[in-house]
Amino acid sequence: MKDMARKPQDRLAEVLAGDMDAVNGLIRARMASEHAPRIPEVTAHLVEAGGKRLRPMLTLAAARLCGYGGPHHVHLAATVEFIHTATLLHDDVVDESRQRRGRPTANLLWDNKSSVLVGDYLFARAFQLMVEPGNLRVLDILSNAAAVIAEGEVLQMTAARDLATDEGVYLKVVRGKTAALFSAATEVGGVIAGAPEAQVRALHAYGDALGIAFQIADDLLDYGGDSGATGKNVGDDFRERKLTLPVIKAVAAADADERAFWQRTIEKGHQQEGDLDHALGLLNRHGAMAATRDEALRWAETAKAATGALPEGELRDLLRGLADYVVARIA
Repeated sequence: MKDMARKPQDRLAEVLAGDMDAVNGLIRARMASEHAPRIPEVTAHLVEAGGKRLRPMLTLAAARLCGYGGPHHVHLAATVEFIHTATLLHDDVVDESRQRRGRPTANLLWDNKSSVLVGDYLFARAFQLMVEPGNLRVLDILSNAAAVIAEGEVLQMTAARDLATDEGVYLKVVRGKTAALFSAATEVGGVIAGAPEAQVRALHAYGDALGIAFQIADDLLDYGGDSGATGKNVGDDFRERKLTLPVIKAVAAADADERAFWQRTIEKGHQQEGDLDHALGLLNRHGAMAATRDEALRWAETAKAATGALPEGELRDLLRGLADYVVARIA
């Protein structure tokens, strides 16, 4: 009973503890720089900030689930974490964020130039790591994911403040900026293990759906989460004028006056005191919060269904539990 009460990612971390120790050791070794001490300073600020290491754990879990016994899943897990960290450094500059994981962002503590350049360094390190297993398919998957992530961020930049953005465009953004790395993380675990193609496809589908559910839940928490738990201030997306799924749903149901409010606050950026509370009222009036929650739950169920093609056992059960957990935060 006590075991079931623990969070799935905590139980997953326990099962993969030895592998994660190896991943963390490799990360520390590869984020070092002989000539530029600011690189490990900036990297350590984010890497050591208490992140869940969810993405690299997915790579390790997928590889072990498919029977892998070699060393290279550690390299791939570290690659995934470096790509993720690099995108966070860049994102905080683009979004002009001031808080990440409950701490000041690197661009606030140092400067934008340091964040961008250290992010570039981590991308380079990621490519060095992904080459080392000597598997061209793995290289193709991870390098493609890096490109798709950048594409998703650019799409978000152009679409996030345009009220014409619909749920289809939002899904493309989410698949790019978040789900691409989740699906690559799980897929390469199966590939390095030499798993049957059906299992590799299932791992990709699981990671894709899990990433989408994760991002939708995060977008919902921005309007109703606990800032102490999320590491973000409630309403950050509104203040940064990001057109996320709750707002897209509210805009679709808006009357003329409500649409004028969204145009002023999101498209034009003319925000004033009380606007966030008014926005929350509109989201609730049109059931946008509940509808967004239902969407996240549907994607979590899609992720769980994909695991049906994977080998039975504790790791598969934990992956299913993880899908439930990412949306349990918004229950």
